[in-house]
Amino acid sequence: MGAPIASRALDTAMDRSLVLGYTRIGLAVRRALPGWPADPAPGSLAGEHVLVTGASSGLGIATAEGLAELGATVHLVVRDEAKGARVRDEIARRLPAATLEVRRCDVGDLDDVRRFAAAIGDELPSIRAVVHNAGVMPPERTESAQGHELSMAVHLLGPVVMTEALRPQLAGARVVLVSSGGMYGQALRSDDPGYLKGDYSPTTAYARSKRMQVEMLPLLADRWSLDGIHLSAMHPGWADTPGVQESLPRFRSITRPVLRDDAEGADTSVWLAATEPAPADGRFWHDRRERPIDLLPTTRSTQDQRSAAWAWLTQATGLVPNQTKGA
Repeated sequence: MGAPIASRALDTAMDRSLVLGYTRIGLAVRRALPGWPADPAPGSLAGEHVLVTGASSGLGIATAEGLAELGATVHLVVRDEAKGARVRDEIARRLPAATLEVRRCDVGDLDDVRRFAAAIGDELPSIRAVVHNAGVMPPERTESAQGHELSMAVHLLGPVVMTEALRPQLAGARVVLVSSGGMYGQALRSDDPGYLKGDYSPTTAYARSKRMQVEMLPLLADRWSLDGIHLSAMHPGWADTPGVQESLPRFRSITRPVLRDDAEGADTSVWLAATEPAPADGRFWHDRRERPIDLLPTTRSTQDQRSAAWAWLTQATGLVPNQTKGA
C-alpha cells in the first residue's frame, strides 16, 4: 500500500526544500511517516553474491556492511587492495558471520574493468546485485587511461562497461547507480562530455557526470531489461563522506550537525539491491521513494541532447546494438 496523501505531500515538501529532505532530519521524519517501505527481510540475500565498487570508504563501506547483514557474500571492489583488506577486517569485527572478499579494479580504467569482469564472471555463475558506488572528484581536470574525463569515466563509463560485461551473470539481478543530488543543478552537456570547454570545476564535473547517469538511466534500463536486470539510480542526500570532507570543507563546516552518517546515506542503495519485489526499472530514488530527475526548467534535456549523449556513451564504451536476449 502506498503512503497516505498527507505523508507524500510532506515528503515532497521536504525534498524540494533540500535542507530538510537531504539531511538526516529528512530521513528520520520519513521513517516515522505512514507508508515508509519495509526493510528487506533478514537473511534475504543468504547464499547470494553482490559487488560493491568503491567499498573502501564512506558510503561503500556502509553499503557493503548493510548487504552483508542480509546474508550476502559481499565482494569489495577497490583500487587499493591493502585498504580493502583493512575494511574487510573492520566489517568482520562488527559482523563475525559476514563473508567478504576483496577484489581489485580501477573503475575509471575500462581495460581494467573488462579484466575484472572477465575474471569474476568466470568465477561466479550468478551475481545478485551490483552497487556502482565508486566516486572521484579530482581537483584538476584529469583523464582516465583511455583519455576520458575522470569523473565521467568512474561514474558512468566504468559502471556501464562492467554491467555490460557481466550481463550473463546478472540475469534477474539488481544494478544500482549511486548518483548525487548535485546533478539537479546541472544540465545534460552532451556537447561536452569530456569537459573540454570553459574553466574546469571539480564540483561541476562531478555533478555533470551524475546528470549524465540519470539521463542515460532509462536507455540503459531498457537495454539490460532483455536479461531481466533491474537498473535503478539513487542519491544519498547530504552525507558526511570522505569526499565531502576533502572536497567541500566549507559546506561541511556549515552543515555538519545535520549531515547523514554513512549508513543513513547508503540506506536506499541497500534497499534497492534487496527489497522484494524489485522496484520499477529505470527510476531515480531517494529515501526509498522515486524522485523526478529535474527540479529546474533550465536543466530539462531535449530528445536530441539525449540521443547525442547516448551516441557518445555507446562509442566510448563500445556498446553494440542488442540483437537477442543476452546479446
